Amino acid sequence: MPVDATLPYDDNNIFARILRGEIPCREVYRDAHALAFHDINPQAPTHILVIPTGAYVSWDDFSARGSEAEIAGFVRAVGEVARAAGMVEPGYRLLANIGPDSHQEVPHLHVHIFAGRPLGPMLAR
Repeated sequence: MPVDATLPYDDNNIFARILRGEIPCREVYRDAHALAFHDINPQAPTHILVIPTGAYVSWDDFSARGSEAEIAGFVRAVGEVARAAGMVEPGYRLLANIGPDSHQEVPHLHVHIFAGRPLGPMLAR
């Protein structure tokens, strides 16, 4: 059972379906621990999602239940995707929405990587 009970894991969420190959994606990276693909509704010129291959709802859930290999593999995948996309020099932003107050829409842990233009302040004021 996930640690974050505010959003129970749903095996039919869109990311679970993408992982199973039921829904196509514009894949940019895949290994045993992570899948990265372009967001279908980009909020920046480059907007890539990175998801763990395991069934985790949130960062809390993942950090509590994920194995050391899964956690290290996922974090390394995020860095690899940013480097491969040429984001390191100009800069990029990572965002993970967790729970209802942050407007998490899919109950599967995912990290957004935004790049391609100056992104402005971290939060709207």
